[in-house]
Amino acid sequence: MNTFTLGLVVVVYLLVIAYLGYRGYSQTKSAKDYLLAGRDIHPFVMAMSYGATFISTSAIIGFGGIAGVYGMGLIWLTALNIIVGVFIAFIFFGRVTRKMGHNLDAHTFPEFLGNRFQSKKIQIISGAVIFVSMPLYAAVVLIGGARFIESIFEIDFSLALTFFSIIIAAYVIAGGLKGVMYTDALQGSIMFLSLFFLLIVTYQKLGGVSAAHHALTNMVDMVPDNLKSAGHEGWTVFPKMNSAWWWTLTTNIILGVGVGVLAQPQLIVRFMTVKSNRELNRAVLIGGIFIFVATGFIFTVGALTNVYFHNESGQLAIQFAKGNVDLIIPEYINAAMPEWFVYLFMLALLSAGMSTLSSQFHAMGTSLGRDFIENVFPHKKFNSMMLSKISIIVAIIISIIIGYKLPGSIIARGTAIFFGICAAAFLPVYFAALYWKRVTKTAAIWSIVTGLLASAFALAFLHAKESEPLGICQALFGKPTLATEFPWMIIDPMVIAMPVSIVVLIAVSLFTQKTSDEHLANCFHGIK
Repeated sequence: MNTFTLGLVVVVYLLVIAYLGYRGYSQTKSAKDYLLAGRDIHPFVMAMSYGATFISTSAIIGFGGIAGVYGMGLIWLTALNIIVGVFIAFIFFGRVTRKMGHNLDAHTFPEFLGNRFQSKKIQIISGAVIFVSMPLYAAVVLIGGARFIESIFEIDFSLALTFFSIIIAAYVIAGGLKGVMYTDALQGSIMFLSLFFLLIVTYQKLGGVSAAHHALTNMVDMVPDNLKSAGHEGWTVFPKMNSAWWWTLTTNIILGVGVGVLAQPQLIVRFMTVKSNRELNRAVLIGGIFIFVATGFIFTVGALTNVYFHNESGQLAIQFAKGNVDLIIPEYINAAMPEWFVYLFMLALLSAGMSTLSSQFHAMGTSLGRDFIENVFPHKKFNSMMLSKISIIVAIIISIIIGYKLPGSIIARGTAIFFGICAAAFLPVYFAALYWKRVTKTAAIWSIVTGLLASAFALAFLHAKESEPLGICQALFGKPTLATEFPWMIIDPMVIAMPVSIVVLIAVSLFTQKTSDEHLANCFHGIK
């Protein structure tokens, strides 16, 4: 690639990002501006920010690479993302969250739960859960962006990771949520255009839509033996029913991510940034189209990389990437795309990583600062904005350290783990806070704690992909996992932990004192 052109593209991009970050900084005058973007964000900006935060390098690099190995079964995740992550999230969760959050003067997701249940303990616990668990998700997104920078610029991975983090830190710390959402809107637009063109160029290189899909279907005999034994029956069909890969795809990826999106703190706070439900209604179509292109297109391209690499080198995509799932998409872009598109896609990958990471860093910083520290030390007066900025720096440093330590092919799995933890710990309580007036403060606390502990237990002692490398189960019980019967050792922990959390929430609510009618009236004021 032309070094001068590459540098010029990056400099122009960063200057535009700097301008948007400065615009957010100049409009941030209060804690409400820093934490909630002033509650007056335009629906287009809100929808693009939501989508860009949702679709990160985890989706493009991680899950795109998974599609390169296992095929187009991931398209079901796209369907669930649109139905659950956009339609249900905006209409059934977002509208009530926006109004209730305004009634309760909530600025963060933990504060929303804490005020709904009149419990600082819930706010503290929720803030701690987010701050402790989200760095894993942030680290895998950092890895995705850094891997692409490493591949394009041919620089050391550690240098790429550090550079990537510093750029994001600058505008998140300065601009708050306004700076984050303004840059998200630009970055989401770049992602949309890049992925749209990526699919078109891919089909052109492979002889058209029909020829590309027929070629991929006809490669069924090339499925490696280890994948066949796991249930892989080709890149254009769903895996064999009740096979290892069938359980992994349906529970770990489709359900884990598709349902877990409803309980993502960095996404939920977006609902509280608009003035009225009209803005949310207008954002549904924008968000749905964005998610369709951003996930459906990259999953399709990921599977089709096998046709390209087979035609060019006689290898499957995973073989060309030397066994590292996270390198399939970067290697394909470098090998197959014209130089002008590599520049565009580089911006798309930078945008995908930066949009998600900026929201993650903001969520982690506010969780540590406003939700945890300010409530653990209630008698001390803190500057919320300054405390959040310091907390964001701490969150970034932790995420970078984890990014250095994580192994290869971790991006998709790390994402699914975090989504599953949020679903088990927060989703039952969040849904009940919006729709069940009988739920109690005590039940909410026990449900969050139980969901978190159940997830941790399943990860450490049941789910083989985590229990084996962790070694805790091996040290205590002399075997890598307690789940010896198929398919329990490969079922996503969320499938086990979330039902436990729901049962605890319902049972404890029925035997503990309900919330006062006066407080409920305030919570649900103006909500039909």
